[in-house]
Amino acid sequence: MLPDLWSSPCGNHCNNKFSALMQIPWRVFCKKGCDCDGDTWEDCVGECNEICYKDPVLKDHQWSAYIDRSPGADHYSSKCFHACIAGCAHKFNIPSATVDMVHPNRPPKPQPTPSPAECFLFAEDVPCTSA
Repeated sequence: MLPDLWSSPCGNHCNNKFSALMQIPWRVFCKKGCDCDGDTWEDCVGECNEICYKDPVLKDHQWSAYIDRSPGADHYSSKCFHACIAGCAHKFNIPSATVDMVHPNRPPKPQPTPSPAECFLFAEDVPCTSA
């Protein structure tokens, strides 16, 4: 049996697309797209969304997102998503032009609240007024 036949055609696609040593993590996420349980393109995109972006593990406890196993930084999550979508596209024979237009369906991140140190006014920030 030839090595090309050891994995699925989709897995071979991921091996070829993400063949550089620095792209090994993205190859794994591409293969997760190939192996998704969904029966449709939309299901596969939804699974990529869940795999690649941190969400709370415990309902109504935002802090529990830290124990989610997905990549942490936004740019890593974006790369993960696009690699996973590449696997989904190969699995469902979606053209690459469509793949480039797919974006994650994520709610916007809440604005960070300023820390107390940022709210503290220094003497030079307050205009001088004398009575």
